[in-house]
Amino acid sequence: MTEKTFSTPMGQIHYWTAEAPGRPWLVFLPGLTADCRLFDKQTQALSPRFSCLVWDAPAHGASRPFALAFSMEDLTCWLHAILEREGIKKPLLVGQSMGGCIAQSYRKAYPESAAGLVTIDAPPLGRRYYTRAELWLLKHTKWMYRSIPWGLLQKCGVAGTSESPYGHSLMEKMLEGYQKEEYCALATHGYKLLAQAVEAYGESTLACPALLLCGEKDGAGSCRRYDKAWAKAEGLPLVWVPEAGHNANTDAPDFVNSHIEGFARKLFL
Repeated sequence: MTEKTFSTPMGQIHYWTAEAPGRPWLVFLPGLTADCRLFDKQTQALSPRFSCLVWDAPAHGASRPFALAFSMEDLTCWLHAILEREGIKKPLLVGQSMGGCIAQSYRKAYPESAAGLVTIDAPPLGRRYYTRAELWLLKHTKWMYRSIPWGLLQKCGVAGTSESPYGHSLMEKMLEGYQKEEYCALATHGYKLLAQAVEAYGESTLACPALLLCGEKDGAGSCRRYDKAWAKAEGLPLVWVPEAGHNANTDAPDFVNSHIEGFARKLFL
């Protein structure tokens, strides 16, 4: 894939593209603290049949240093500007965890700019799915993260996201790129961003073609409960990924790839 950069007042965003002329676009959005490598198994398998773009979200991976002063609105604006620059029209957005939240926010802000969404272990943004206590906790994670020794925090970050040897190894490599203070600041900012995005999203619904994928063994927060409620309330298809954790696309890449491709073919063909 070809690496490119997009400049913002807060830092540079790095992203990668592999264009297959005349083929529809898949735009991959990794989750909080993960970088573009999270989707290696997807871009490698799907890029021959689809055009692909994946980014390192601001303050992640190569998109550092980056001021932690951005909002969800900033993220969606920058993503839109990148897609406009690349001439990408009506892509399928594929977001894992926080990446799925960015995809929902993007769809609300630019309803005609995305053909559909695939979320992987991502919670909904609808306010109805969260209690007041949950939103309060999301806004106040700072001291919880800082109180945990860095070695233990790294182990929890690996064990709590993946079930497979590949998923564990990949998450270890991604976490190695952070120092404790940077990691804690990023996680704290991300969860606060999520709570604020939920409040701003209100009672909106997705209102576009979508597929929800969730690991059977996803133990990150309440994703399984959220996705069950989301699928039921909005009539969305929910597929459970066998033997997979929160990073389901790294634990069962072939299974996830087949569902992304199947959904994309129905959407575009």
